[in-house]
Amino acid sequence: MTIWPDFLTQQCARITEEDGASTIAFAHANATETARTNFVTPLVHLGLIAATGEDAPTFLHSQLTNDVAHLSQNEARLAGYCSPKGRLMASMLIWKQEDRILLQLARELQPALQKRLSMFVLRSKAKLTDANEELVSLGLVGPAAASALLPWFAELPVSIYDKISSEAGTVIRHANAFGIPRYQWITTPARAIEAWPHLVSILQAAGSDAWKLAEIDGGIPHITTATQEKFVPQMINFELLGGVNFKKGCYPGQEIVARSQYLGKLKRRMLHARIATDGAVAAGTEIFTSEDPDQPCGMVVNTARVDAQQVDCLVEIKLAAADASVHLGAADGPALAFQPLPYELTDPA
Repeated sequence: MTIWPDFLTQQCARITEEDGASTIAFAHANATETARTNFVTPLVHLGLIAATGEDAPTFLHSQLTNDVAHLSQNEARLAGYCSPKGRLMASMLIWKQEDRILLQLARELQPALQKRLSMFVLRSKAKLTDANEELVSLGLVGPAAASALLPWFAELPVSIYDKISSEAGTVIRHANAFGIPRYQWITTPARAIEAWPHLVSILQAAGSDAWKLAEIDGGIPHITTATQEKFVPQMINFELLGGVNFKKGCYPGQEIVARSQYLGKLKRRMLHARIATDGAVAAGTEIFTSEDPDQPCGMVVNTARVDAQQVDCLVEIKLAAADASVHLGAADGPALAFQPLPYELTDPA
């Protein structure tokens, strides 16, 4: 345990780990409904890789789905890492911090992905290291988030995925959720411990599901162990979110990703669904229609509990099946009620 998890435990937090995936919950939080606004949560389910060296931008540019070579100091970008078959092995948020590049992804995927990427560095002057001991991440959501951050940041980024850095760390603007602003603050454990009493005097301390639910409302997918190599980026709307640059050079799986983009109408997409259930809903669970009960029509991408009786999901699905009655796990499983996404599903031009 590091100083940050130890501190959070003292603040009535319960951090659990299963198969490398971390989650956090607070004992005093409302147990029946997930916070949606004016909350702060430690993003313990996300891990950080630091890429250093003069060749780091060029190396990552050749490996990821987005443009790293022209990444500026004032922005963050979504990016993916694909298998040679064009299937996402990880999704991530990337940004520059002075002379290094940070990659944020599901913590459970970080060790294996960091090792895999390091194998391809070869003679490049680049090095990938674990940054989780050095930096921690906080998610802040709601109108009160700006005043909570004011002691450390006189101004905040306005546009989505813009970032502002200071001696207090980095703040990244995330897509709105529930119609309200979201920010991520990446800082040192010492600074986070110092700031925590002030933050929770203005914002509610919330668990991992609060941020995950906000990401689902924003239509932002995250690849986890259960969904590795299941989706070409377009199947989970990744290119609509700016996670794929079709004008950059080659990267693993690039030909297949490009072919999916330019060879006609896309037949699979990601939708937002709500399920009335008090049971667990796991990423990677298949979904079915009653019209074709023997063949899955899609898969759960991400999930977060809304309250004791409802779970929200992002699901990848055959669009032809979306108008049918769709169910979790089996054709007679809990029904999915589709919700609107905050962006339009469009086909390639």
